[in-house]
Amino acid sequence: MRTVRQVAKAAGVSVRTLHHYDSIGLLKPAEIGENGYRYYGREELLRLQQILFYRELGFPLADIGPVLDNPAFDPLDALRGHRTALEGRIDRYRDLIQTIDRTIDSLEKDEEMEDNELYAGISPETRERWENEAERFWGADAVREARRKAQGFSKEKVAAIKAEMEEIKSDFIALFRAGAEPGSEAVQAVTARHYGWVSHSWTPDAASFKGLGRVYVDNPEFRGTYDDGQPGCAEFIAEAMAIHADRSL
Repeated sequence: MRTVRQVAKAAGVSVRTLHHYDSIGLLKPAEIGENGYRYYGREELLRLQQILFYRELGFPLADIGPVLDNPAFDPLDALRGHRTALEGRIDRYRDLIQTIDRTIDSLEKDEEMEDNELYAGISPETRERWENEAERFWGADAVREARRKAQGFSKEKVAAIKAEMEEIKSDFIALFRAGAEPGSEAVQAVTARHYGWVSHSWTPDAASFKGLGRVYVDNPEFRGTYDDGQPGCAEFIAEAMAIHADRSL
């Protein structure tokens, strides 16, 4: 049997995340000792693996429990399905990496790229879905304003904004790994910087900033960016954003 801290360390998630999974009935410990500690066995470890695979593939937490609890659920079939889905992502990511490399090369040489080359690897369906999601969430006027601002950015400005985001993301991950609380002074300082970064193109109010945090959790593209190999980090950031919105916006 493993303690909650041992499971959290092995899976790369926070103890807080496992407590949350327990509270919503998604992952119950095998037993709770007289000392109140949660203990997990092999069955729970395998279930957690499935949870994290489904999260990586973009499933909302609310949809995972019914899948795993379905009497017809077959772990082997599920693993084979995960493998097929991830292989498809690998092929798509290879195309995107090639597009990134070509774009980096053209920017370094100050050369122009063909318009269609800029978007190679991104399907028209995906682009349309992104556009629709953005307009549905922020509104068409906000999307147009963000696009207008972005078109006025110089190459140097774009590079600085990207570097700023990487620093903010690294700081979030470091604090998450250290077990910091989302409402702590250190985490809120990074969250305030993140709000400033978002405001380069769009200035969200409290409700919108909280909503953006939920997008980081529920949208697989955003989640892949903010989890960055640290399952549970997207939830951590979203919680910090909600606290910042309540306190400061």
